[in-house]
Amino acid sequence: MSPDLYLLAINLTRRCNLRCAHCYLDAAALAGAVRDELTTAEVCGVLDAVAARSGGTMVVLTGGEPLVREDLEAIVGHGAGRGLAMVVGTNGVLLTERRVCSLKRAGALGVGISLDSLDPVRHDRFRGLSGSWEKTLAGIEACRRHGLAFQIHFTVTEDNAGELAAMIDFARAAGARVLNVFFLVCTGRGESLSDISPRRYEQVLAEVVAAQARHTDLVIRARCAPHFKRIAHQRCPDSPLNRIGGGDGDGCIAGTHYCRITPEGGVTACPYIAAEEGNLRERPFSEIWDHGAGFARLRAPALAGKCGACEYRRLCGGCRARPLAAGGDLMDEDPFCAYAPAGGAALAPLADGETGLVRWSEAARRRLDRIPGFVRRLVKKRAEAYVAELGQDVVTTEHLAQLSARRFGADGPRMPALVRDRIEP
Repeated sequence: MSPDLYLLAINLTRRCNLRCAHCYLDAAALAGAVRDELTTAEVCGVLDAVAARSGGTMVVLTGGEPLVREDLEAIVGHGAGRGLAMVVGTNGVLLTERRVCSLKRAGALGVGISLDSLDPVRHDRFRGLSGSWEKTLAGIEACRRHGLAFQIHFTVTEDNAGELAAMIDFARAAGARVLNVFFLVCTGRGESLSDISPRRYEQVLAEVVAAQARHTDLVIRARCAPHFKRIAHQRCPDSPLNRIGGGDGDGCIAGTHYCRITPEGGVTACPYIAAEEGNLRERPFSEIWDHGAGFARLRAPALAGKCGACEYRRLCGGCRARPLAAGGDLMDEDPFCAYAPAGGAALAPLADGETGLVRWSEAARRRLDRIPGFVRRLVKKRAEAYVAELGQDVVTTEHLAQLSARRFGADGPRMPALVRDRIEP
């Protein structure tokens, strides 16, 4: 039986209003052809198929720039009506107050907004359009003003890696729920970029892990960098929380609990793995998800090189897209990991029930059942590990509230005046 689908990304279009240097999709200008894009009906058909399998899947509608599609709200509303958690990933430039309100009315759970620097010139240069920084920040403020939850997506390069601490402060002050720290995989237009060095990569990941321990009011997550699981475990090896396996949704889930769909209907394990497992115009989504040959390899990985010999292979497993981008095989060692394996048996991820005699109160169990399916299993493991670390044996609603407060805070602080003055009329 194939695993549950926690997360689905749909690239609705290759059209974009920007020309970002790192775009994995090599998105085209707004005047680009739309002839082969999945139609509204085709996208809604995919959502129906996904909802029939699992109503708790999170669906990220992205691009290119998804806001250029006039049917975006119709697609969001269709998915939300089927019980799916609908999210939009955007560069924020077209995120006007009117559009924020229409997305919220349609049922969008939230938006992910790309912001690559607090320096307008640096951000605009990276994004390929002068003035984009101002419009992106205006979009962030519109979300805050109208109560649409948002995340900030920060792509780390050698040029902006020193801004991580400032970006964390900004995300907290702006009221973001999450700061996703992305690490480049050199595909698409990004093939011509020089990624950060393995040493710098390791340093930034260590900063991310340390920052999450300090800032419990903001989720700070590394993306496309499963090595953070190793770093977190090295930092605190006795913590059950740090033994939650990446495959549970706490790391890379490409091909195991996640896949993406291209604008033309191709299904791949992740945006950085170009090989298609099938096309929706030729085969049903469920058939592709259940029987894709690449998915099968990712679900039972036979890792080579130092990844295969690493004691953290079951917690981390390395990025599978990076060896492909370097011209190797899907299972080759990750060329951007600086860690030298110490040898020995693989560290086992935290198993269900391993935290001992941790039970759930009836009220806590009811609250867990109301959590969307795409995060329920991970929340369950986190709650049980948290209670075990406290030396207690019953998960209560108070524990769940404490974990939620540590993640999201209460009311969220306001936007810094320095930034607010630039974007508010």
